[in-house]
Amino acid sequence: MLEESFVRVYDKFKLHFYRKVFERVRERDGSLSAMEAFSLEVIKMLGQPTVGQFAEFLNISQSNATYKVNNLIKKGYIERENSMTDRREYHLVLSEKFYKYTELLSSYEMLVMQRIKARFSEEDVVNFDRMLKVISEELMPECDM
Repeated sequence: MLEESFVRVYDKFKLHFYRKVFERVRERDGSLSAMEAFSLEVIKMLGQPTVGQFAEFLNISQSNATYKVNNLIKKGYIERENSMTDRREYHLVLSEKFYKYTELLSSYEMLVMQRIKARFSEEDVVNFDRMLKVISEELMPECDM
C-alpha cells in the first residue's frame, strides 16, 4: 500500500512536470529541447556544479556535457562563473531566463503544498515535513548533491 501510494504521488508530480516541459518546448530556434530542460533541472538540483560534476553525475563524457552546457549558455539559460578557489574552473549558474522559465514548472508543487496545509492538521504537516527530511537526507544517499 505505501509503495503504491508513493509511486502514484511521485508519478503525478512527474506527469505534471513533463506536461509543462512539453508545453514550453517548441520546435523553433532558441527554444529548449526536452533533454535540455532535463539538463537544466539537474544543474539546478546540483547547485552550481562544474561541467565535470554535471558530467559525472549524469555519467556522460566531459565533451558531451560541455556540448550541452554550451548550448544552454548560447540560449541564455545558464552562465559561467569563475571559481573563487581555482580561476581555471567555472561553475554553472542559472540565469534570470531560467527562473522565468521554471516559474510555471514549480507552481504546481507550491499549489500541492498549500493544499496539504489546508487539508491536514499542523501536527500532521510538521510530521510529514520531518519524514520528508529524513527520506531526503538519510534514505536517498545515491542522489546526494
